[in-house]
Amino acid sequence: MLNLAIIYHMHQPYYKNLLTGESDLPWVRLHGVKDYLDMVQLLEKFPQVKLTFNVVPSLFEQIEDYNNGLKDKYLELSRKPAEQLTKADKEFILRNFFSINKEKVIAFSPRYYQLYFKKQSRQEFTQADYLDLQVCFNLFWIDPSFRKNIPELKRVVHKERFFSENDKQVVLSQQLEILKGIIPAYKKAQSNGQIEISLTPYYHPILPLLHDTHIAKEANRKTILPKEKFNYPQDAKYQIDSAIEFYKQRFATAPLGMWPSEEGVSEHILPDIIESGIKWIITDEAILFKSLKLKKRDTKLLYQPHLLKRKQGQLNIVFRDRNLSDLIGFVYHGMKEVDAVNNFMMHLENIHKAFSATGKDILVTIALDGENAWEFFRNDGGDFLELFYQRISQADFVKTTTVSDYLKNNPADNQIKRLSAGSWIYGEFGKWIGNAYKVKAWEWLAQARQAIEKTQQPTELAWKQMYILEGSDWFWWAGEDPDGSFDRLFRLHLTNFYKLINQEPPAYLLRPLTS
Repeated sequence: MLNLAIIYHMHQPYYKNLLTGESDLPWVRLHGVKDYLDMVQLLEKFPQVKLTFNVVPSLFEQIEDYNNGLKDKYLELSRKPAEQLTKADKEFILRNFFSINKEKVIAFSPRYYQLYFKKQSRQEFTQADYLDLQVCFNLFWIDPSFRKNIPELKRVVHKERFFSENDKQVVLSQQLEILKGIIPAYKKAQSNGQIEISLTPYYHPILPLLHDTHIAKEANRKTILPKEKFNYPQDAKYQIDSAIEFYKQRFATAPLGMWPSEEGVSEHILPDIIESGIKWIITDEAILFKSLKLKKRDTKLLYQPHLLKRKQGQLNIVFRDRNLSDLIGFVYHGMKEVDAVNNFMMHLENIHKAFSATGKDILVTIALDGENAWEFFRNDGGDFLELFYQRISQADFVKTTTVSDYLKNNPADNQIKRLSAGSWIYGEFGKWIGNAYKVKAWEWLAQARQAIEKTQQPTELAWKQMYILEGSDWFWWAGEDPDGSFDRLFRLHLTNFYKLINQEPPAYLLRPLTS
């Protein structure tokens, strides 16, 4: 039998400003109404489909903050009556309220598309235009299933244009209602046994690089290292343990699985994961073949769990099929849904035929971003996923499973003596420590980390800010940030950190990292 484990990874960086209590960017709220709840609710139509959602605790923390009144500038300018917008407000709205997929979203709304072209041709916006733009931006970030099935939203959609302030308040209030339903829906689906919820270390750090930035050399000898080594294994342990504690409080059970941030692993982080009680982790197939020193892709080894036996205990590890995962994440949005699903089922059938003669169960693991892919699909991926789940429910050679359920009946026996260091990107860490700007960011972080060590009785908030700064996203974008928003946010977090330990922020934080 071909056992198919589908794992969706849900993550957003930490946008909240700890000093002001407001979110700097709106993406937790907007992805919250577009991606997290409907992905779980869709499964109610397909009770035979079991899969795993991997969540990052700092994402769920920010969702809870919105449930408790968290504000962001985009939300506040959306709430503001159009007649009261200042010139600066209007400039911000024109600059930012078209931040959504042009071809798959804006183009499907005649009014939103009209406003887009009006902006492109630099025509002057009327008060009614600004009001319609406030509504369209917030309305069309909401998943199509909610716009279709929630009566209040359906009415606004059908109105199309000439929206009122009341219409806008309806949209914004429904956004908050959707956010409130996310965590209860995950908890319910897991208690029903249809999904497993795994987790990632709390603020999404690259664990091996927290342990020691020199581990990057193990993955790629040519890696440029920071002059100041970052070497805080205790922080890696905290990110793991605090994530597990958060999970227990929300789901009343201990997690079994962990998706290390960016599937970044190394031998050095295994003791902390094993001692935390986690039973399985996932990473990319490249790490399997590097660990076993294989030059060719071997699916016999890929389509089974493996065992990491260490003196602290043992840990199961599964490796994702990169090709199949990337087809969903990066290719199928450019195809008709039926063609994409047919193509995927063809791959599964070929895999099944290749292994059926062995008489053994195999585990094919698909792991991908659970939110960013869908905006490139029609209807936010809903049409594709419905057909996909329908077809795998009907296929007699495929059984969907969670990793934990599979391991109960198929314990891993193939051991890996030493796990190679690397991530899902080329089996190394170059995306986070691979250029001069990323190296500089690590040096800034190391200096801040040394500063808190020298601080007498640093506050809990100061430590929280440090752990936020260890998140992977700041290094991912360093030197590659298209609009500078992540550079600005990284420097904001660092500036706040120094204020929290009562030190003057370094002058270099006033300038972009790339300056």
